[in-house]
Amino acid sequence: MRTSPALRKCCIIVCLLATTGRVTAQASLSLQDLVNAAQTNRPALQEKQAAADRAQAAVTDARHTALPSFKIQDQVSLATANSLPGTYFPTGLVSTSGAIRPDNNYEPASGNTAMLYSEYELANFGLNKARNNDARARVQLAKADLRRQRYLAALQTARTYFRLLKAYQQQTIEQDNVARYDTLFSLVRAQARAGLRAGADTAQTQTELSKARMACNTRAGEIAQLQQDLTYLTGIPRQQLVVDTSLAKYDQRLQSTGKANMLPDTADHPLLDYYARERASWLVNGQLIRRSYLPKLLLVGGLWGRGSSIDSHDQYQSLSSGLAYNRLNYGLGLSLVYNLTDIIHRRDKLSINRQQVQQSDYALQDQQLQLQTARAKAEAAVTVIDRNMLELPVQLESADDLYRQKLAQYRAGVSNLVDLTNAAYLLRQVQTDKIQILTDWFLARLDRAAAAGNLDSFIQSLN
Repeated sequence: MRTSPALRKCCIIVCLLATTGRVTAQASLSLQDLVNAAQTNRPALQEKQAAADRAQAAVTDARHTALPSFKIQDQVSLATANSLPGTYFPTGLVSTSGAIRPDNNYEPASGNTAMLYSEYELANFGLNKARNNDARARVQLAKADLRRQRYLAALQTARTYFRLLKAYQQQTIEQDNVARYDTLFSLVRAQARAGLRAGADTAQTQTELSKARMACNTRAGEIAQLQQDLTYLTGIPRQQLVVDTSLAKYDQRLQSTGKANMLPDTADHPLLDYYARERASWLVNGQLIRRSYLPKLLLVGGLWGRGSSIDSHDQYQSLSSGLAYNRLNYGLGLSLVYNLTDIIHRRDKLSINRQQVQQSDYALQDQQLQLQTARAKAEAAVTVIDRNMLELPVQLESADDLYRQKLAQYRAGVSNLVDLTNAAYLLRQVQTDKIQILTDWFLARLDRAAAAGNLDSFIQSLN
């Protein structure tokens, strides 16, 4: 059963009123709101923030590395005490001290040994300072990485927003196109029933109406997907994602020319600053490597006590007598420690470090070239788009006049349906081109601002 055009229009009006009521019940989100949400809620950025906090905690750890060590130990043993004169290297063997006898004595003896040992690097030739500088450089690198990711998140969110803005505007065009063909279908069907038009015109018009509805459904699906993308980027549930997609507030900006441009911020660009910080971090790490393989002057000291159930005459007493401390000793000294093979290790580590510095250099140079290329392409796109913007009013007015004339001629019977549908198609195409050019206008300036390091200022200017 076919519904009448009047009934369909009533249904459309009711749906629009209901939709409007839902939208106005909740404040719409601007581009700045979406960017702020993306930079706050996105888990990937929270991960980078945690990495920066971890790097900051590592600074304290590096500073505490210079603290002296204090080791306390108490060991109770039950073992034999057979010994021989001679020398051996301490390679995991058990140390035994006792009387020298001609035969083994397998009677067990008890013992108790307690020790307090302290070690402090009295001089390590700048290692502590190099270690602290390396930790602070890693903090700066982590913060630069967080800033870079926030910058890229803002850029990605803005791109998605402008795509959604285009989809909404395009959906409006498709809805107008559906209403236009719905009117044509009603007109053609009425004339066909009156015998003024061929029945084929009705079928053709109905086909065009169905195609227009399909295009409108496609735009609705595209909007749903873009909304889901924004939900991922911003962390805002789709049910609460009411985006401000009106073009009215951009009228003044759209009338501006490509000459209004900010100077590029090459000194503090987030995408360049990251690679500069990475290079600086590797340079500082090279100093740490140099200092790590230098000699160390240690101040060492100890206090230890020892008990044994064997007395000074080599007589075995009760096992309980060995639990008391019979001898107390202390010691204090300076120790110079250097591993001769560290010369090789230092050379190898510095060789790796030099390659890492070179890698950072190339990455910085490549990022500079990418930004220069992106800026040049955006400038070229802005120039072309500004020229096309001047042609938009001419095209829209001409296409609208043509459609109205063909519609009037068709009503008067002096024009055929093919000319009318061609005029309707041309009007829709010109309206679509308008939305594409407006979207290109925003995206070209977005790319130019992103390449120049002025992304935040550009987004703020759109509010």
